Amino acid sequence: MSALDKMWISFGSMAFMFLAIIIIYLSRYKFNNKILKFVTALIAYLFMILAGIIILFVVLSGPTPG
Repeated sequence: MSALDKMWISFGSMAFMFLAIIIIYLSRYKFNNKILKFVTALIAYLFMILAGIIILFVVLSGPTPG
């Protein structure tokens, strides 16, 4: 995997983190329905966990051969 591939993968992970922040904000402050709050919070936390796993993969895969 090249360095540019890792860069794009890490950008995707940052996008997941940004989406998680927006969704958690909506879940906590904008929605009144308990079920909708739970579902959106669950989705946001899944995005955050997935982002963490992706970043862990990028970091632990080491430097690229060059």
